[in-house]
Amino acid sequence: MRVTVTLTFLDLAGAVALLLWGVRMVQTGVQRAFGARLRGFLGGALRNRLTAFLAGMGITAIMQSSTATGLMVTGFVAEGLVDLVPALAVMLGANVGTTLIVQVLSFDVAAIAPALILAGVLLFRRATAGPRDFGRVLIGLGLVLMALHQFVGVLAPYENVPFLRLLLGAVAAQPVLDVVLAAIFTWAAHSSVAVVLLIMSFAANGTVPPDAAFALVLGANLGTAFNPVLESGAGDDRAARRLPIGNLLNRVIGVAVALALLPYIGRLMAAIEPNGARAVADFHTLFNLVLAAVSFPLLTPYAVLLRRLLPARVDPADPSRVMYLDPLARETPVVALGGAAREALRLADVLESMLVGLRDVFERGDRRQLAETRHLDNVLDTLNTAIKTYLTGLDPEAMAEADHRRVAEILTFALNMEHAGDVVDRNLLGLAAKKIKRGLVLPREGQAELLGVIDRLIANVRTAAALFVTEDARAARLLAAEKEAFRDIEAHATSVHFEWLRAGRVDMAETSSLYLDTLRDLKRVNAHLVAAAAYPVLEGKGELLPSRLRQDGMEED
Repeated sequence: MRVTVTLTFLDLAGAVALLLWGVRMVQTGVQRAFGARLRGFLGGALRNRLTAFLAGMGITAIMQSSTATGLMVTGFVAEGLVDLVPALAVMLGANVGTTLIVQVLSFDVAAIAPALILAGVLLFRRATAGPRDFGRVLIGLGLVLMALHQFVGVLAPYENVPFLRLLLGAVAAQPVLDVVLAAIFTWAAHSSVAVVLLIMSFAANGTVPPDAAFALVLGANLGTAFNPVLESGAGDDRAARRLPIGNLLNRVIGVAVALALLPYIGRLMAAIEPNGARAVADFHTLFNLVLAAVSFPLLTPYAVLLRRLLPARVDPADPSRVMYLDPLARETPVVALGGAAREALRLADVLESMLVGLRDVFERGDRRQLAETRHLDNVLDTLNTAIKTYLTGLDPEAMAEADHRRVAEILTFALNMEHAGDVVDRNLLGLAAKKIKRGLVLPREGQAELLGVIDRLIANVRTAAALFVTEDARAARLLAAEKEAFRDIEAHATSVHFEWLRAGRVDMAETSSLYLDTLRDLKRVNAHLVAAAAYPVLEGKGELLPSRLRQDGMEED
């Protein structure tokens, strides 16, 4: 008997694991195939609360994860790109979106599981990246259907076991306990879809009564709201946590009201839909629709309340904190442009700190310095976004032609500084990490040359910052000439690299290749500096040619 019970629990655990894995395959497949486009679509839909609600519902229905949608829109709010009201509308739509796939799976569609898996495997094995990801989605859907069918099959022989009936009956008599248990399981599983599907299986077999199943559904809806709060990555910034906490409070209130009305709701749902699984799916959808309908008109005052409860934390030591973008100065564009220019200069300071950190990593191989330098790229991204948002909010009719030109210069400077930081973060620090991980040692001459090039680049950052303020043509010519200097440095290093290869110096091949890749990326950073500060000045003074190609070349007959 013990062996049989053990095997049964293993079968149940295996079915649950298969269900969770299938849901995860669907989510990852959709994210890999459409993740960037979905994020862009969501960002464009956040103009008002209605389109935001519909976008949240659609994206969540496709991704089968309100948590993923919540994290995307939380990032938008934290960066100041979207107001809190449409963001809250997205979360209401996301909560409704999770019910759509449950509605589809509430019908008996297990028979198509083998066909879905077969089609998914064929796409996954034979197709390119996009169809491969869609094949992953089909495989995940097939596994979900198989897991549900297996779960029902395992439970069927035990429906009338007295001990199981007694245990589930005791749990079912405590709706609050049902809510707590389902919330914990949903938080652990990171998927309300999977948990609601399991509840449907219980209800279909009569293992739990309808009221208990509905209470479990309420717990699943509550548990899924914890994940965005815990995974938002907002740290101690209370303002950035307004959205996930607001969504959680909304769910708590809704669950409390529904729990109080559960005896009446249970009788109504049983009269409308006698099928247990369908009743669970319909209750899940109805709860989220009613909660969205009640909350939608109250989003504006609710957002005001959240701002009062969770005020923005001001940390003077935070390098990403905006210092000179005064909202009141927008009424006077010349003052606002001065503040934006001062803020843009901070980007040069952060980029210089990144290059100093990069130099230390190459010189001493300090892993801690590597991590700290990577963090500075987030500072660049935050400041650049704040500057763009501030400048695009100025009234174009209140600005003169010189003001428009200065806006373009500030945006060009900030954008190139941010792109230069991306090269340092994604490329140069990656090469430094590779050097440390593989224990590569540059020759003494090569090490000195590399550190010298980084020092030269740091000096060019300072020149670009000064040039952004003074707009001096002589300094602009000197900075522009650095492109040719860096090109010569790279050409010389390439020549030495190939000489070593021809000489059979295999021991130097990997080290030399790392050195060459580093120089190329340093040259890219320098090109961004020139584009940020030198080219706008030279173009304004008519000293920049429209093209470096010869215009007097003629085809030979």
